[in-house]
Amino acid sequence: MAGFDAFDREIRLATAGLEAKDISAALAAFARQQLADALSAGASPVYDLYVNGRPAHSESEVQAPGPIVYEFALWEPVITFALDELRTRSPAKSGRFRSSFIVIAQQRIVDDYDAIPARSEVIITNFQPYIRKIEGGLGNQKGKRYQVFDGTKRALARRFGNEGRNTQAAFSFETKWLSISGGVHPAIPYILKGHQRLGKGAKAYGRRKDREAGQPLTYPAVVMNMVF
Repeated sequence: MAGFDAFDREIRLATAGLEAKDISAALAAFARQQLADALSAGASPVYDLYVNGRPAHSESEVQAPGPIVYEFALWEPVITFALDELRTRSPAKSGRFRSSFIVIAQQRIVDDYDAIPARSEVIITNFQPYIRKIEGGLGNQKGKRYQVFDGTKRALARRFGNEGRNTQAAFSFETKWLSISGGVHPAIPYILKGHQRLGKGAKAYGRRKDREAGQPLTYPAVVMNMVF
């Protein structure tokens, strides 16, 4: 394979004598052909276009030497793995909790994961009002705390992302307790009816507002971002 010096020399020879606008047009045409080849080979049809380091609507906006960059969304396999892991770690008695996970992107529930833009933050949570008790170890399969959402986050990090010293990870994963506003799902936010305690044998918590009657529930969630 030719090195970068040889490639640069070939480019300079191929564009010798051309006007700057003609070089830019040729660069845009080349990029479109490369995109078409990638799509025909199975790349996601959802992507963000960047031209000369900024978001763009068309490759024609390029000014030589560019670059033209496509950022492809790769959410479907990651989200599917996360949901499978969450359901496996959830109570199985009635199946209600297992069937209540939701995927949120851009402040709305989504079910077409291939359509989520690459730079969106993706949140997976559960709309059942006893979600905190499950994550706190009351009712999950092994009775251990932080085994559903936090355990899934660790499994995702091992499989796709930011565990240990993996500096080439394509995704980052976190576990967060989120305040989710109304309008995302009819059952969210749930308003607490009593002071909550989490986990077997847990001592009484202090006067935290997110555990007091009349306050909206905070939801444990797996939060995912693509790394660029």
